[in-house]
Amino acid sequence: MTRPHDMGGRFGDGPVVPEPQGIPEFAADWHGRALALTLASGTLGQWNIDTSRHARESIAPKDYARFGYYEKWLAGLADLLVAKGIVTRQELENGQADGMLSDLAARCLKRDAVAAVLAKGGPATRDSDIAQQFEIGQKVRTLRPAGNRLVDGGHTRLPAYAAGATGHILRYHGTHVFPDSAAHGLGDAAQPLYAVVFPASELWVSPEHPQDEVVLDLWQSYLESA
Repeated sequence: MTRPHDMGGRFGDGPVVPEPQGIPEFAADWHGRALALTLASGTLGQWNIDTSRHARESIAPKDYARFGYYEKWLAGLADLLVAKGIVTRQELENGQADGMLSDLAARCLKRDAVAAVLAKGGPATRDSDIAQQFEIGQKVRTLRPAGNRLVDGGHTRLPAYAAGATGHILRYHGTHVFPDSAAHGLGDAAQPLYAVVFPASELWVSPEHPQDEVVLDLWQSYLESA
């Protein structure tokens, strides 16, 4: 059984309806503030992008189903801030600090630094002693079931709909931080990352367009030779 966030290709959720071009970047003013608050909080250095993704995935199923996109971001951020001791749940409920200055205040992202921080980004490439196992064009199969093999119920980037599917290597990206490890404070554990192509007919029983292809970026430990 998959968790509620693992919705790709799942039956019963209806079609994906792309938004029209030219619409406002944020549907509501607070969406932009939610994004800014999340990015600014990340500069405190208490978690990484994989930890924050796992926090959003761990929202209670009933809330995940009813929350909008940025509501999920805020809910995940609130849980992280409390879990890391940066704020208390009472402070969140009251909407104001208890008056004590956090030890992390000096790391607060200043307005003048925002552009440079965003331009720098957060590259996930790392050196690794793990050798490249697959070559471009080689047939591979994803492991089944899809799941974190380091932490029970933990974060993973292998979607359930692609578990046990056969495709081929399109591109080798080099070695990158392994999300299944990094999300849980177990280190970068960098390993080879590949772009893998799957025909729609390999992923779904009755695809509308069987010749369509899906490309997924997958880490080496998700794959085996086919």
